[in-house]
Order: sequence, then structure tokens, then C-alpha cells
Amino acid sequence: MTIAIFGNAMKANMHEEVTHILEFMQLRNVHVVLSQELRQELNLREYAPLEDATEPIDFALSVGGDGTFLTTAAAIGDRNIPIVGINLGRLGFLAEVSTNQVDVILDQLIRGEYTIERRSLLHVTSSRPDLIVSPNAINEVAIMKYGLSSMITICTQVNGELLNRYEADGLVIATPTGSTAYNMSIGGPLMVPQARGIILSPIAAHNLNVRPLVLPDDWQLDFTIKSRTGSYLLSVDGRSQVMSQDITLHIERAPYTIKLVQLGKNSFIQSLKDKLLWGKAN
Repeated sequence: MTIAIFGNAMKANMHEEVTHILEFMQLRNVHVVLSQELRQELNLREYAPLEDATEPIDFALSVGGDGTFLTTAAAIGDRNIPIVGINLGRLGFLAEVSTNQVDVILDQLIRGEYTIERRSLLHVTSSRPDLIVSPNAINEVAIMKYGLSSMITICTQVNGELLNRYEADGLVIATPTGSTAYNMSIGGPLMVPQARGIILSPIAAHNLNVRPLVLPDDWQLDFTIKSRTGSYLLSVDGRSQVMSQDITLHIERAPYTIKLVQLGKNSFIQSLKDKLLWGKAN
């Protein structure tokens, strides 16, 4: 078995946690490779970098928080490697394994006591080819105002038909997985990850009749943006770049899915109860 480890070296206790995992794997004769960044930042050069791995990678461990998980998913892309998220942060819907569960969870992983859950992604392209370096989002694509602009106008078409002209600070286009991320913070609807949909949630809409909307995930979305500054901000899972308003966007479901490893009896419903305190007495 070969496992790749990704991590945010800036996280507190990262070195201790990764060292513990490496010792754990060594005792069980599991081969480990590291992401280039983690290998360099933690000075673990005795371990091979992921880029040099010649054997198939069975699993990827993402050590950090949900942001680290998104970085891991982007690095893996369509390589079909299942990901386990180990949470060193606070509110983690993707990185669900807490540090005090690591040994038990890793043993279950080695013994094959897990299930695989597939999550859909969004794929964004622009009218200027190859402008978007990392075009796939497991959480969301956000179109937002940039600079001193008071608002932007986002002309949105669905399957070639005009849906709305959103006058707002921005628009979040989220997957079911991303419904508990940026989408949740702006009052968008939550969706179970197994649902198949795309969520449109405006950010500070300037019209009171604008509401979030859920569309089938096989629909095609096109966006034309107008801004007083002549530009806008595009964020793909937090990876942001400034775009000129003459650049249009197209969003559709990505042609591949991300594999999440499910261990134990954790469920999305249980995560909602644990992290949002649903069902708790006041």
C-alpha cells in the first residue's frame, strides 16, 4: 500500500501530527510519499515526493482543514485517488477525522474497513482559452465585485435561456458539497452531498425579490459580468484571479468526481448535528 500525505505546513501542530502518521505507517510497512510543499516545509527529504512516485497511490491523506482538503483535491485532479481528511482546524465538513481518532481511523483504512463516496465538481471555462489555471471546484465558483465597485451585474443564462440579471456584490455557484461552505455563510440552502444539483446564491443582492436557486447539475450556465471598475474577481475554491469584464464564463459539471473515504459511522446528518448543534437543547 502507498499513501500520499498533503498538509498545510503553517498549521499549528502540523509537524507533530505528520511525524506521528509517518511513524504509524512505518510500523505497518506502508509506503509513504509526500507533497512537494510538505516535504520541503517540514524538511522531510528522506521521503520521496509525490511527483517521483512510480507505483499507484492508494490513498491521499489531507492533514489540516477544509482548505487543505480543497488544495489536495485540486492536486489530485482526475487521478481517481480516494482522499481522507484529517482535521487540525475547527469547523470541518470535508476534513472530518479529528486528531484523537487518527490511529483508529488509519488502522481501519489499512484493513479496508471503509466506503467510498463520490462528490461532483464544477468546471469553469472562460471566453479567453486557458486563462483559468485551476478550473475545477469541489465547493464553489464565486463571481464577486473587485476594487471600489459598489456592485456588479451578473447576467446569467441557463441552457441558453436568460435566468436573471443579478445586481449584487457577487454570486456563489456551489455544489452540494460546497453548500456548507461559502454558500452557507450567505444564507444559501444546504444539500446532502449525494444530491445532484447546482446552487446559485447571490451575495448581498440589491433587489429584495432575489432568492437562492437550485438547478439540476447537468444544466449549462453562462455568465456575462458588468462592473463600474471594468473588472471582477473570480474565485474557484478560494483560488482567486482578477478578470476583465469583457471575459464571459461558462460553468458545467466536471467530467470526473472526487473520491472521499468514509470511515466509521459518520454521516452528513451527524456532521450537521455535531457542527451546527442541530437537535441540541437550548
